[in-house]
Amino acid sequence: MASDSSRSSGLVAAGIFLSRISGLIREACLAAFIGLGVPLDAFKVAMRVPNVLQNLFGEGVLSASFIPVYSELIEKGEREEAGRVAGAVAGLLIAVTGVLSAIGILLAGPIISLTAPGFDAEAHDLAVTLMRITTAGIALLVLSAWCLGVLNSHRQFFLSYVAPVLWNAAQIVVLLAVGLLSWSTTKGVKAVAWAVLAGSAAQLLIQLPKVMQLLGSVRLSLDRSSPNVASVISRFTPTLLGRGVVQISAFIDLALATLLTAGAVGLLGLAQTLYILPISVFAMAVAAAELPELSRESDDDAAIIVRAQNGQRRIAFFLMFTVVAYFSVGDLIVAALFERGKFSSDDSMAVWFVVATLALGLPAVGSSRLLQNVMYAKGETKAPARIAVIRVVVATAVGFALMYPLDKYVVFGRTVMSETDPRLASVATAQPHLGPVGLAVGLLASAWTEFVLLNRLARQRIVGFVSPLRAFGALALPAALAFLLLTVLKLLVTWLPALLAAPIVLGIAGLFYTSLSHRRGVAEATLVLRPIRRAIWR
Repeated sequence: MASDSSRSSGLVAAGIFLSRISGLIREACLAAFIGLGVPLDAFKVAMRVPNVLQNLFGEGVLSASFIPVYSELIEKGEREEAGRVAGAVAGLLIAVTGVLSAIGILLAGPIISLTAPGFDAEAHDLAVTLMRITTAGIALLVLSAWCLGVLNSHRQFFLSYVAPVLWNAAQIVVLLAVGLLSWSTTKGVKAVAWAVLAGSAAQLLIQLPKVMQLLGSVRLSLDRSSPNVASVISRFTPTLLGRGVVQISAFIDLALATLLTAGAVGLLGLAQTLYILPISVFAMAVAAAELPELSRESDDDAAIIVRAQNGQRRIAFFLMFTVVAYFSVGDLIVAALFERGKFSSDDSMAVWFVVATLALGLPAVGSSRLLQNVMYAKGETKAPARIAVIRVVVATAVGFALMYPLDKYVVFGRTVMSETDPRLASVATAQPHLGPVGLAVGLLASAWTEFVLLNRLARQRIVGFVSPLRAFGALALPAALAFLLLTVLKLLVTWLPALLAAPIVLGIAGLFYTSLSHRRGVAEATLVLRPIRRAIWR
C-alpha cells in the first residue's frame, strides 16, 4: 500500500514539478521583459478572475466532490454509471462556466474597479482589456480540471499534472518574442493574454484522448436525477462556498495590494509563485494521490490514519528544507530566477522578504492540504468551509493592519530605508516598497489558524488521529543544522553570480540535510539517497 501510494505521489510530484518549473520560467520572463510596474500589475489583476473561477469550479472543488463519488463507482465496477456521472458533471460545469465567462467579459470594467480600487485610469483600462481576453478561456481550464478528476480516479496521475506545461509554454514563447522584438510592455502583456487563451485550449486537448479512452464514451448532459450526481452536487456546494471564501480572500489581498505603491501587485505575485511551488510539488502531490485511496477506505479509520501519517512524513521531509532554504538564502534563489532585464537587485530583496515571511507558514499549509482531503474522504465538507471563513478573516485583518506601516519602508541599494529618508531624494517611489510583507504576515497568521482548526477537527472525527506536526518535529535537528550551513555557504559564495551560487549552495545543503535525516532513520531520506547511490556505484 505504501509503495503504491509513494509511486502515485511521485507521479503527481513529477507532473507538478515540470508544470511549476515551466511556471517559474514564465514568471522569470515576465520579470525580465515586463518588469515590476503598471503593465505587470494590470496583467496580474486580469488573471485573477479566471484563476479564481478555475479554482472555484476546477481542481480543488472537484477533488472534494467528484473524485470520491466517481472513484467509489469505479471500485464497485459500476463503469456505466460512472460514465453518466462524469458526463453530467462535465455538462453542468460547461453551462455554469460559460455563463460566468460571458458575465466576466461584459462586466470587466466594474469587476476591475471592484478588485483594483487603487488603479489609475491607465492601469484600469489595460486590466479591463486583458481580462476580456483571459476570461474567455475559463471553461477550457475548468474542463481540464474535470479531466484531472477522471484521470486521477483511474490512477492516471502524470498526464493531468504535466498538462499545464503547455499553458505556460504558450506564454513563454510570446514573452521571448516580446524581448526579441523589443515590444513595449503594454503591447507585450496584451500578447501574453492571448497566449493564456491558446494555452488553455492546448492544456485541455492534450488530456481529452486519454479521458475518452478511459470513459469509453461520455454523453454530456444536465441531468441531476441520478443519486450519484446528486451526491456530487451535495458535496460540491459546501466545498464551493469554502473555496469561494478563500478566493474572496485572494481578491481582498489583490485589492489591498493595488492600494499600495505601484509594483506591489507584481511583487506579491512573484513571491507567491515561489511560495506555491513547494506546496504544489510536495504537499498537493501527496494529498492528490491519497484522495482516491482515502475515498476507497472512507469507512476504515485505521487505514486512513496510516495513510495520513505516511503522507505527512513525505510532506514534512521536503517542506522543512524548503522553509530553511527560503528563509536563509531566499535572496539568492530570487536573484537566480528573476534578476535580469528590468528586474533589479533591490526588487530581489523585496521579493525575498515576502517569500521568507510566507515560508514560515509552509508546514501549516502543507499539513492542511492533507487534512482537508482526509475530511473530504470522510464526506465532511461543511466544517472545512467554516474554517476557511475564519482563515480569510484572520488574513484580511492582520494584512490590512500591517500593510500601510510597512509600505513606508523602501529597499534601496539592498538596504531597508524609510521612504522619508532624504538620501532617497526623488527615487523613493521607483523603489520596491515593503507593504506586501504586511499582507504576507496576514497569510502566515491565517495558515497557522487554519491548521490548528483542521487538526482539531480531524482528531474529533477520527479516533487515534495523530497531529501532523510530529513529522516536522522529527526533522527539527537536520533542518536547524541545514539552516546554519546554508547561511555559511551564502557568505562564502558572494563572489559568484546568483545563477551559479544558488544551485551550488542548495545542492550541498540539501545533500547534507538528506544524509543527516537518513542517519536519524527518516525513511523519505533513504528513498532520495537510493537513486544517488545507484548512480555513483553504477
